[in-house]
Amino acid sequence: MIIRNGNVFQEDGSYRKMDLYVENGRIVSSEEEVSDKEEIDASGLKVLPGLVDIHSHGAVGHDFSDADATGLKKILKYEKAHGITSYCPTSMTLPMEQLIRIFASATEVEQDDSSARIVGLNMEGPFLDPAKKGAHVEEYIRKPDIRFFRECQEASGGMIKVVTVAPNMEGAEAFIEALKDDVVISIGHTGADYDCAAKAMEKGAHHVTHLYNAMNPLGHRAPGVIAAAADDPLCMAEMIGDGIHIHPAIVRNTFRMFGEERIVLISDSMMAAGMENGVYELGGQKVIMNNRKAVLEDGTIAGSATNLYECMQCVIAMGVPEHTAIFAATRNPAKSIGIYGEVGSLVPGKRADMVLADEKLNIVRVI
Repeated sequence: MIIRNGNVFQEDGSYRKMDLYVENGRIVSSEEEVSDKEEIDASGLKVLPGLVDIHSHGAVGHDFSDADATGLKKILKYEKAHGITSYCPTSMTLPMEQLIRIFASATEVEQDDSSARIVGLNMEGPFLDPAKKGAHVEEYIRKPDIRFFRECQEASGGMIKVVTVAPNMEGAEAFIEALKDDVVISIGHTGADYDCAAKAMEKGAHHVTHLYNAMNPLGHRAPGVIAAAADDPLCMAEMIGDGIHIHPAIVRNTFRMFGEERIVLISDSMMAAGMENGVYELGGQKVIMNNRKAVLEDGTIAGSATNLYECMQCVIAMGVPEHTAIFAATRNPAKSIGIYGEVGSLVPGKRADMVLADEKLNIVRVI
């Protein structure tokens, strides 16, 4: 396949009018390497890398925590149609036996070009702080448990890429030290103060789960997790870009504080994404979604009802530079889970995952 005359997003954040050559699902350097000469005319279109969502629970009426491979396949088809080509299904806090079944179900999904590719799994619970449980069920929260994590990892076939840990909980330090070389350890759902969070980062937890949400706010005398993450040059911070979880002014200033290399846009979507207003579920709890806002019965925000591509567009509308937002939805998440050699930019050798969009970034085609 040859994509002709597109304005291709470059690794330096610029656009360049050029052709892209594809062979066996990967970008190659020249037309001579292409056996299928089918051409796509991308004149007047922007060509972006396929987006990478490392934190999403579900969409179109299905949830990864249903442990249903058929439902997960429908989620993956929805994601691909909306420009997300690499995807990490994300679990909730549930009983141990149920979590093992959930992670095992990801190995049962047939991977093909009709759907986003599962590039890893995200284990958001159960190693959380009950005081910052958010939409997680408190009775299933447990202390960080190395053995149980390894059981889940075995059930998943080694697919878990990210695990959230509250560093202020008993056993967290040992958990981080034991597993930091095996999985990305993310600080989240925690009441940890600055010193506690900074110590966890020193031990090897260089990632933060949905910055600002389910943690103490940034205070000038009590800076907490947010400032510790900003101070750690290795730390990648997730941020939900739906315009509901975080005020636009905070979004803009967080990009200024962290720079364009370290913010990872996520959807944190749940099954209401792609659906009409109504009543849904997340982690076994009732969720009411109205006009893109999803909440528990007590008013707690319960994930988002949007997808990562819409989050990227929303962040741009907030005043974040276009190239910065694209990096945060492609390059940065890929780097954060160690797959940037495969996806996240459009250069020879990488997977030919791409989005053709018009000048306003409306999707025309996903490849």
